[in-house]
This record gives sequence, structure tokens and C-alpha cells, in this order.
Amino acid sequence: MSEKPKTLVTSASGKTGLHTALQLREREFPVRAFVRRRDHRSEMLERAGAEVFVGDQYALSDMRAAMQGVQRAYQCAPTAPNGLHFNAVFTAAAYEAGIEHVVTLSQWLSSAHHPSLFTREVYLSDILIGMRREMSVTTVNPGWFADNYLMVLDMAAHLGVFTMPLGAGDVKKNAAPSNEDIARVVTAALIDPATHAGQIYRPTGPELLSPNEIADAMGRALGRRVRYLNISERMMVKALKALPPSNYSVAAVTQLALYAEEYRRCTFAVNAPTDHVARIGGCPPQSFEDIVRGTRAARPDLARSAGRSLRAMAGFAKILATPHFDLRRAENARDYVRLSDPTFSQDDPRWSSTHAPALPDIAPVHAA
Repeated sequence: MSEKPKTLVTSASGKTGLHTALQLREREFPVRAFVRRRDHRSEMLERAGAEVFVGDQYALSDMRAAMQGVQRAYQCAPTAPNGLHFNAVFTAAAYEAGIEHVVTLSQWLSSAHHPSLFTREVYLSDILIGMRREMSVTTVNPGWFADNYLMVLDMAAHLGVFTMPLGAGDVKKNAAPSNEDIARVVTAALIDPATHAGQIYRPTGPELLSPNEIADAMGRALGRRVRYLNISERMMVKALKALPPSNYSVAAVTQLALYAEEYRRCTFAVNAPTDHVARIGGCPPQSFEDIVRGTRAARPDLARSAGRSLRAMAGFAKILATPHFDLRRAENARDYVRLSDPTFSQDDPRWSSTHAPALPDIAPVHAA
């Protein structure tokens, strides 16, 4: 029987949860992987030797059951509404189970007065998880994931355009981390709480890139010329709504629009890049070009063909034909808690006091 402590990984079929569970198993740590349903990802986890627990992460009874016999845990809220509810359920169950150490996935933007409800909920969750002094916590707070760019990779592969509302193409605004590199930092902190308890880590990619440089990296990985097209926020929302309903909830679309504004303001460039992936995770961070190459290798549908180009053009036409989506009306319909005077991260004195100041060439940019 293994003497290594058992770790619960929540959202274990998600972007960072899956890689965290697999990396822990590579080091022969016992893992209980919390998933919503059985699919090819749960089968991958089982083949790696993880114990798969199927349940509802929002249900306290299921979370209590998942915590049985566990000493450590990765708190990774699903990218979905009710993140604060998930984190409250997790925290209550962790307190009852006497979990010794938790690694929590926070957010670089996390602040109390942010326009994004999701971000404010992360801020509150960070407070909740740190309230039990007997339980140590490591916080991992990445910014804009490299994975976010990949949602428009099909258009880059088949039409040669990288379309996002990221502002000026020549300004270096982000050092995007891969899902695997975020997981490497999480895994290291789970394995060695004595070293990482109480620490805050921000995994990033190896260098700040401009949108034009991201397009160039896509082009090199895809074997074709790709150019950046700065689209409007309205067009981005239409594009997200044109995708299959299972891809992006209405709630997620409303928040992504706010995060795109933070991107244009260069908030993700503040204090980036860091050395946390190399120093904590134990290997150099992946370049964005390598991330795209890996995605291309795993997706034969990204190979160019006349038929795929026609389908991509049809998809673009569908975006143009999609009716305008009123973000404010969508938030009102869901009765979101709204602040009378919200502030973006760099305009919040408390956020600025707890994050490294912006470098001269990446000062806040207040986009129109």
C-alpha cells in the first residue's frame, strides 16, 4: 500500500485538472479524480491508475464522499456559472474532512470590485479557502490561457486569419501558459506542501507576445501565413454564440467580453513573464508555437483542404448572420449581482498594491 498521501483532483476532466491528475500519477501519487461523467478522459485517467469518482461537484453530499480518505486536494472550479457555490461546497467539505493541504486555482485579475461577477467570486473564494488555519493553501493564479487562442484555430488553419478583439496588433500583451504548464506548478505544490504552503504562483509562457506575433506563431505551426485581425467585441460575442451551445454558456460569453477588455488594457502583461513554470514546475514553459504544433498533431481536421476551407467560410458567414447579442440584457436576465461603480484590475488600488507595478512599456491602456 502506498505511503504517499491521496490527492483529490476536482474538475479532473478539465483543462488543468486532467493534466494535474496524470502528472501526479506519473509520480505514483494516489489520485481520486472527480468527474461529471464517464468518457474518454475518465478512461484515460483510469488507465493511468487514478480512482475515478463520478458525481456532482456542486452537491455537498458528493463532495463529502469524494473527500473521504483524502489528505490533499486541487480546488479547480469549473468554467461555468456558480463558481462561488462550487468553492463554498469544496471548502465546507475540506474543513469537515480535515484536508491538510489545498492548491487552489485563482485568477490573475482577482479583485473585489471587478466588473466580472466570475472574478469577484474568485476573490471571495480565495478568502474562504484560507480561513481554516490548520489547512495550508497554495494559490496558483494564471492569466489568459494559451488555450483561449485555440478556440479560433480552425479559422486560422483554413482561412489564414487570427480573429480576436485584442487591440493593437504590435503591442506585447500576454505570455500565455499552456494547460500542461499550469498543471506542473499545481502538481509540484501538491507534492511538496512544506515548500509551497502559503505561496502564490503565476505560471506564464516564456515571453510576452503581441497579437501579430501570436498570428505568426500560428502560421509557422500550421504551415501557412496567418494574419491578425482585430475584431470588435460585438463580433467576438457573435462568434461565440454561433458555436454549438455546449461550447460556451451565455454566462461565460458575458465574462469573456470583460476579460478581452482587460487584455486590451495590458493587465495580463503586468509582471510577465515569470519563472514559476521552470522554477516550481521543473521544466521550461512551452512556447506558444509548440502549443499550436501539439494541437495540430492531435487534430487531423486542421490540415488544409478545399472542403474544410469552404466549411470555414460557411462558419464565418454564420457568424455574420448571427443576431447581435446584448450582454447587459443577458446579465440582467440572470439576475447577476451588479456593482454601482466597478473597477478594472489596474484601476483598483488594492489590486495594484498586491501585484507588481506595470513596466513602463506596458502601462494601463484604456481601450475605447
